Amino acid sequence: METEAINRAAWRAQIVEAAIEPDLPIIDSHHHIWRDAPVEPWEAYPAAAMIADKVNSAHNVVATVYVDSHSAYRVDGPEHLRVVGETEYAGSVGDDCDARGGRAVGGCAAVVTHANLLMGAAVGEVLDAHIAASSRFRGIRHMTAIDPDLPPVYGATEYGVMMRPEFREGFAELARRNLSFDAWMFHPQLPELLDLARAFPEANIVLDHTGGPIGIGRFAGKRDEAFAAWKKDMSAIAACPNVSVKVGGLNMTYTAMDAIENPRPNTSEEVALLQRDHFLTTIDLFGPDRCMVESNFPVDMRSISYDVLWNSVKRMTADLTRSDREHIFAGTARRVYRLP
Repeated sequence: METEAINRAAWRAQIVEAAIEPDLPIIDSHHHIWRDAPVEPWEAYPAAAMIADKVNSAHNVVATVYVDSHSAYRVDGPEHLRVVGETEYAGSVGDDCDARGGRAVGGCAAVVTHANLLMGAAVGEVLDAHIAASSRFRGIRHMTAIDPDLPPVYGATEYGVMMRPEFREGFAELARRNLSFDAWMFHPQLPELLDLARAFPEANIVLDHTGGPIGIGRFAGKRDEAFAAWKKDMSAIAACPNVSVKVGGLNMTYTAMDAIENPRPNTSEEVALLQRDHFLTTIDLFGPDRCMVESNFPVDMRSISYDVLWNSVKRMTADLTRSDREHIFAGTARRVYRLP
């Protein structure tokens, strides 16, 4: 695994670009920290690596949002409360970033971890423990991404989870506490999120990774058909004002917009050409004040370097107004995750 990581790092290093608009403030609304690689083929991404990306980037990443990494759980105590260890850990990383000062400030400014909403109303105890564990805690992600054409490595093992009554009971506890819900699914599952958003119009729902558009399996070679289906369901969800979207996460293999198997990474211009339709359509549907950028590191890191990723995002949004870009790059994330 170490050799794979070294090889992949060398592969990424083939493309080096100067930063476009280096002073533009960015809030990276979605990244993980993995002390160890969770499963092949992903690489470890410890806190030091995240801090190094933030500090050493040629881009002005002013803050980041830590998202559910299924790591650093407590090793003892009640089983259902062990997940709170992740909030304690991510919160401590954020405290360390602020204590370091300089460009490290703002790392893990907000923390989104996990609670099992299938516990029903009993999940309230877990949510309260998260709240007590760190002032940076903002909400949870309960991963539901699953598809018959994809390997079971995306966090879910069963279908229709969001429609189950016990999930809805747990979700009510989340909404009651004004906590956010990060929704991670693939585009054929979007109608389930639509139903959830309509059932809880007061809830703060954040749709991850541009709604998870699949471009392989049964959608391979059918880009226009897949895009139309994705857009139809995204349009319906956009009518729910309580849903915002993280635009990004498109450098994963299942999207068919990655470069993982290529001899070299894509340049930011090539990435922008591949991803702009999904990126800009999402912004058009939801509006800039409900869209926020994300790195999705270290997952997207297999296909692209940190600096090239931000260049690609800046290229895709270059024709938008200054005000719109201020929302997309920082304002929306600041509002949704209640950052200073």
